[in-house]
Amino acid sequence: MGRRPAQPLPQLLLFADPLERAGLTSWLEAADTSADPDGWGGCRVVVDSGELQGAPQLVLWCLGSLPEPQALDAESRRLLERWYPAPLLLLLPSKHPYGSDVLLQLPAQGLIEQADAETLRQAVTTLLAGGRVLAIAATRRGGDEPGPSVPMGLGQWLLLSGLQQIDAELRLCLRLLDPPPVDLLPLLLLQGRVRELRLARRLLLWLWGPVSLAWSQPLDGPDGAPDAPAPGPGVAITMRQRTAEGLWEALRGRLTAAAAAGPSNNSGQLLALDGLHASRRSDLLLGLLEQFHRLRQRLLQDDPRGEQLERLWRELQPELRQQALRHMAGSYVQLPMEGRLCPVAETLLHRSSLDADDLELPDPAAMLSPLLQARPLLVDGRLVAPDEPQAVLYLELLLSNWLVRSAELISAEVLAACAEWPELRRYLLRPELLATRNLERLRNQLNAQQRWTSWFERPIHLYESRRPLYRLGDGAIDCVDLTEPRDAELRQLGWVQQAVTLALEARDALGPQLRSLLKRLGDLLVVLLTQVLGRAIGLVGRGIVQGMGRSLNR
Repeated sequence: MGRRPAQPLPQLLLFADPLERAGLTSWLEAADTSADPDGWGGCRVVVDSGELQGAPQLVLWCLGSLPEPQALDAESRRLLERWYPAPLLLLLPSKHPYGSDVLLQLPAQGLIEQADAETLRQAVTTLLAGGRVLAIAATRRGGDEPGPSVPMGLGQWLLLSGLQQIDAELRLCLRLLDPPPVDLLPLLLLQGRVRELRLARRLLLWLWGPVSLAWSQPLDGPDGAPDAPAPGPGVAITMRQRTAEGLWEALRGRLTAAAAAGPSNNSGQLLALDGLHASRRSDLLLGLLEQFHRLRQRLLQDDPRGEQLERLWRELQPELRQQALRHMAGSYVQLPMEGRLCPVAETLLHRSSLDADDLELPDPAAMLSPLLQARPLLVDGRLVAPDEPQAVLYLELLLSNWLVRSAELISAEVLAACAEWPELRRYLLRPELLATRNLERLRNQLNAQQRWTSWFERPIHLYESRRPLYRLGDGAIDCVDLTEPRDAELRQLGWVQQAVTLALEARDALGPQLRSLLKRLGDLLVVLLTQVLGRAIGLVGRGIVQGMGRSLNR
């Protein structure tokens, strides 16, 4: 039998400085398979377009000199148009002035920061197979140059000064609580001081703070001074295929890694999910993710559209939560209850009510349509393809929000069941919640927070067109706000919630007039003190001096 002819190597057109060209060529050219454990097949690297044999399969641009963001975007588009349909891979140095918002909007199919040989070869393989690669480290959003200082009035200066003092004192108390004092009295005093400072900050922002400051995070600079913009989280996305299946696999891999890490709570709110043991918390999130995968397969087979898709999604939510709860509890685990062994999963399902609707969940069509039909979606006012980095991160935010909120609903039912089944606490809850007092305190705090959110915070969110979303990533659960119209939900509020929105509207309407009135009263008081009272005091003093002078002359 004759030997098969060797397949031609893919052509790669390289744009790089002469010093970097040799190193990149040695990484990308064909290597000895016996010396390379990864079995890299290699590429034919071309540095001059005149040496190309046909069209290149990939264009690689290693940035030596860093252009302006507008010039980088324009040049990337010219390269894509010139060498279409070849994908474009950009290589960035470790120190560059571009913010993550600029990098995510570039039209390149691949973007790697500070690449090594293995990362570069994997990226080239993925791009040649029709996928996408994005790997950027933590960068400052919007660049590192400070913006022009905006003059502030006396009220803004007093507000920021008060916030800085509160934050500095709060950081000092938190530093003294890490590690916590051994004696009980100092521990209680410090914890009470922390609660007092947080309530004082919220009250100050509620009374005087603008909307942009009222729900922001505390200042983190030393001595209460505001820091430079905090670095955004690094992003690493690899899509093997630019289809709905490839998009789901990329999202599933990222969320699986985040859920398996046992995320902590950085949302600023008390979560029922915090009451679960760390391993059970991860099992619950992973179970929900697996159930979503199975639900997606079912929806792909049925292929519902429009209102039918939304109706089927809502009908299947209780079953999905039940299966996730069974996955977390274990199908064959039995624990004693009232002198006899009972199956944990079946008992929990019998005692739990998992068919409640979460009113804070956004429209599921925005999340399901790209994952089922690979439809474009609207992100920041732009209609982008679902395989774009911005669309992937937006879909990850929607999916992680659904995961956390579904896990929160299941966790609340688990806490209620543990209150009546003490033997279940050692199996599902944290060691701190074994005591009945601690468990009941947590449940009471969760109920009070839920009532406060329903009566006051949710009407404020609706009136300001904000939707809080939970984001799962970087080993923690944090909360971000999504701005979208919510007028239909606003009209469905009860009279208590509508009274809250009317109070906000009255504050917005009367606030400028009240500030103007106070300013005019202040100006009038200044005139009275300087022109009337000051002159009167001056005349009295002059009379006293003249009287003393006459007595001395005598």
